[in-house]
Amino acid sequence: MTLRISYFLAIMVSLGLASCNKESAESYINSPTPSPLQIPQLFQDLILDPVIPSNNPQTEEGISLGKKLFFDPILSANNTQACASCHKTPNAFTDDTRFSDGIDGLFGNRNSMPLFNLAWNYDNTFFWDGRDFGLENQVFEPITNPIEMHTTWEAVTEKLQQHPEYPELFNAAFGTQTIDSVLVSKAIAQFERTLISANSKFDKFLLGTATLTPEETNGFNIFMDESKGDCFHCHGSDNNPLWTDNKFHNNGLDTTFSDLGLGNVTGDPADNGKFKTPSLRNLVFTAPYMHDGRFETIEDVINHYSEGLQNSETIDPLMKKVDQGGVQLSSQEKADLKAFLLSLSDSDFINNPDFSDP
Repeated sequence: MTLRISYFLAIMVSLGLASCNKESAESYINSPTPSPLQIPQLFQDLILDPVIPSNNPQTEEGISLGKKLFFDPILSANNTQACASCHKTPNAFTDDTRFSDGIDGLFGNRNSMPLFNLAWNYDNTFFWDGRDFGLENQVFEPITNPIEMHTTWEAVTEKLQQHPEYPELFNAAFGTQTIDSVLVSKAIAQFERTLISANSKFDKFLLGTATLTPEETNGFNIFMDESKGDCFHCHGSDNNPLWTDNKFHNNGLDTTFSDLGLGNVTGDPADNGKFKTPSLRNLVFTAPYMHDGRFETIEDVINHYSEGLQNSETIDPLMKKVDQGGVQLSSQEKADLKAFLLSLSDSDFINNPDFSDP
């Protein structure tokens, strides 16, 4: 009897140890390493905390997986187009063409938006017309859009599931080898939140480590002067290093609209012709400009606000000088304003190896 009891206890202890070892292994596999965003000092000083969903915290494994997915053409129907095809690192994650073509050679009617400082989009709406709420949700559309990657999520997840690496990478990031669209979107969103640009010359000036030229200083003053450039209402200031209000405005591009913008999303005619304010960061890398890429140069953009404004029923009240065609800057004022705008460009951002094709 004693031997039987001892044998039974030995078996139970062995099973218990095996169970503990299994739980430890699962705990190890299912516990990705936290990787909080590296928030620049300037952002800590001047703006609020980043927007990060509680159900998708930043982790080393999730970010690494998101980066791999962002640059992988496996997400398209014919394995030729990745997110990075239209959001190119050297162009601050936008495209250098007016309209990006999809896998079938079709073109849309909007310019790709640049991707940076997305974690501080407090409005939390994405695309030029704000049709998606939340960075995770924004990821879904390009995959199935017939003029972009033109595939289905079923096809994408099947390819990822059969891939020799991805199941283990998803397991490391999310604790499961079963891949679905939600996990794909979470991983890509984690990577996109790391795309932080905060090291321009003007950033350094605000931190006291750089000096502006007289032209840049005068350009900033024009930017902030309501009787001159009057740019700060929509594009922020030295107290808003995002250089956008992340809101929607009709900035006087047209008298009538072939693209309704926000109005097409809300159905409210008062929103027709309104588009999301883009950041002024990295303009030297992000041409062409506006939602439809109609302006090829920064000079074209400045000329629009100076003497090219078009009136319409939904023109933003901030376009106060629309009846005069714009703010009527002199040639020197335009040159100085451009000098300031160029000081917002961050070459370290586009050269960061963490943001390059792995």
